[in-house]
Amino acid sequence: MLFARSKARDLNLADAAVRQDPYPIYAELRRTDPVALVKMPFFGDTYFISRYEDVAATFKDPRISNDTMGSSSEHGGWLTPRSFRLMAENMLSKDDPEHRRLRDLVHKAFTPSRIRSMVDRVEEITHELLDRAAEKRDVDLIADFALPIPLIIISEMLGVEAKDREPFHHMTARFLESTNSGVMQMVLQTPNINRMVRFFERLLEDRRANLGDDLLSALIEAEQEGDRLSQDELIGMIFLLLLAGHETTVNLIGSGLLALLEHPDEFARLHNDPDLIDSAIEELLRYTNPVELSAPRFPLEDIEMHGVIIPQGHRMLVGVASANRDETVFENPDAVDITRKPNRHLAFGLGVHYCLGAPLARLEGATAINAIVQRFPEMQLMKPINELEWRSSTLVRGLKSLPVRV
Repeated sequence: MLFARSKARDLNLADAAVRQDPYPIYAELRRTDPVALVKMPFFGDTYFISRYEDVAATFKDPRISNDTMGSSSEHGGWLTPRSFRLMAENMLSKDDPEHRRLRDLVHKAFTPSRIRSMVDRVEEITHELLDRAAEKRDVDLIADFALPIPLIIISEMLGVEAKDREPFHHMTARFLESTNSGVMQMVLQTPNINRMVRFFERLLEDRRANLGDDLLSALIEAEQEGDRLSQDELIGMIFLLLLAGHETTVNLIGSGLLALLEHPDEFARLHNDPDLIDSAIEELLRYTNPVELSAPRFPLEDIEMHGVIIPQGHRMLVGVASANRDETVFENPDAVDITRKPNRHLAFGLGVHYCLGAPLARLEGATAINAIVQRFPEMQLMKPINELEWRSSTLVRGLKSLPVRV
């Protein structure tokens, strides 16, 4: 029998206790309520999809839209301030054919050869940071290691000057945290979003006057059959590349190292056999879930799932982290196994919106994690695991800090 729920369950995924360990809640939802109507501080009543097969199907279902601004949801469309709409002018927030048009143009700039050219630079930055860590002995693996690597790399690729990198990171971090704070707190983020837009506009103005061999110059010059990215589309794309290009990889490196410290046998396996790093990275992506929830989705028509009708235009959140711990797909899902095969995790999504930056994230994560495991095999946590603080955002999952003695 089909039915639609009229009242959302009282479940706050942004609660500090849930942030500490959301996985038992996800497991309970998979068992008892795989299409749960839950309360979200900013998003409101939202359908939460928790099982692997449903998440995978949602990613590929043409009846489900990514277009936030074009949706009939209460937070979409013309009511949204221009600065917020600009952040959505990117391929992640569009459906085909507009998504394909943007992706093709960006792909002309974000090429595999450009990623391969970064290998030596990633290694150079990694070993410089490890040299500094060796001198300090007590370090915060987030601030001193996991953050600088992807932030420097994507900034250099886009031509962001060193003096602007840290301020930009703080702007994006505040933006991500605000998505769990209710509509009023999001409105209060408007000055922060406006600052980001002005930052991107200045960046574009400078680059247009001094085109070079960087990714931003390539985005400006990218053309297909006479089509180019507009100013608004360039701003949205810079936001996506800078945000996705460093925030999620910070979480992969930081949370990945914590996972290995929590599983010392796996840490030792990787130290003894560094050639395991490729399968280790896939497992750490599955286990740590740098992206916890995907961008919101919106049904273009009423959708039935497990007897529940999700109404047209109603917001859906896709539980990537829940899917990657689904016991029907992964044996012993709450343990780390760096040789796990097959490993069909959904950390980079699936289908037409599969993450364009996946090769860069894998490169940075593998280089950083393998280097520090080989260099500091006796590394120890300096704080009990249950006292570590996790970021409040439900969209990404990462630590605020990770103090260790190397």
